[in-house]
Amino acid sequence: MYVALSIAGSDSGGGAGIQADLKTFQRFGVYGTTALTLVTVQNTVGVRAVELLSAGLVTQQIAAVAEDFEVRAAKTGALGSTAIIEAVASAVGEHAFPNLVVDPVMISKHGDPLLDEGAVEVLKTRLFPKAALVTPNLHEAAALLGRGVGSEEEMRDAARAVWDLGAAAALVKGGHLPGGEAVDLLYDGAHFVRLAAPRIETVHTHGTGCTNSAAIAALLARGKTMVEADHEAKDFISRAIAGAPGIGHGHGPVDHLA
Repeated sequence: MYVALSIAGSDSGGGAGIQADLKTFQRFGVYGTTALTLVTVQNTVGVRAVELLSAGLVTQQIAAVAEDFEVRAAKTGALGSTAIIEAVASAVGEHAFPNLVVDPVMISKHGDPLLDEGAVEVLKTRLFPKAALVTPNLHEAAALLGRGVGSEEEMRDAARAVWDLGAAAALVKGGHLPGGEAVDLLYDGAHFVRLAAPRIETVHTHGTGCTNSAAIAALLARGKTMVEADHEAKDFISRAIAGAPGIGHGHGPVDHLA
């Protein structure tokens, strides 16, 4: 049984965060462990409150998992503060987790901030250099780089710029671009891989970033290469969106067992 670790926040609506990660790990036959960073009060309509855990408690959770399990891959989601990012960066370095996937969660699907502004630089300088992959969407890439990302060519530039921050690879996700395809670009410092799928018109896309990065982490834990993992995760997230159960009155969750 392969083991993966999610270091992320809780979504009371179950569509994103640790809840989405655990469902996705299970879908790929990977045993999921967790280190909770923050608790959100949210549903498909919006985020009502966010409360952070202490950085020390996050560190202890990671250590407890590392001491008892052979973690084959780890992923981060919403981290919430400079102190938690520092703690996570130190912990993943100390325990030498392989296959670290960093999903730089800064803004919720509803536009609510989930990471304070001062923490962005710490995320880039302390955590990105430890990552096997960083997975920003267009809004996150723009916030990370301080410039708009509105075309496939600008996605290529953004992927290079994120890779320059120290990650082994960058996956810039273009789901918010117009057009008949949803295109992501993977860059490893030498080559680009274009990942495309037919665009699905739906409001039920809550948790797609968490679910996609969890799928990649699970596949890496199972021994897939980065390109294989990203291709398979792209196919999976397309099926997950297409099979969304249609629950809730806002941006509903996808089908994590697609």
